[in-house]
Amino acid sequence: MAVTTSKIEFNVSLDENQIPEKILWTAEDNKIIDAETNAILLSVWDSKNRETLKMDLWTKEMPVHDMKVFFYQTLKSLADTFQRATNDEKMSATMHDFCDFFAEKQGLKSKED
Repeated sequence: MAVTTSKIEFNVSLDENQIPEKILWTAEDNKIIDAETNAILLSVWDSKNRETLKMDLWTKEMPVHDMKVFFYQTLKSLADTFQRATNDEKMSATMHDFCDFFAEKQGLKSKED
């Protein structure tokens, strides 16, 4: 059976102070070529050392409100992924409750939502 590979690539342009100015990403399998983004939150599990390695980047142009929405949506996604990965519905629900609290405190949604 043939082994297939897939590659996702990030290219980050930095200013003279090493601050990201532009982030482009490519995922050729999904026909995404040099798509521009303003932020990346990437976590990788190092199984040998049993720890998470992280890369968090955002451009100077990322508005604070957009960053709050980005975090809110990421937290909700993590709660969903946690449920699928562990089948722990109770903790996933607790995580979603926190997401609702986060969104309310950040002014991203009202108590009635």
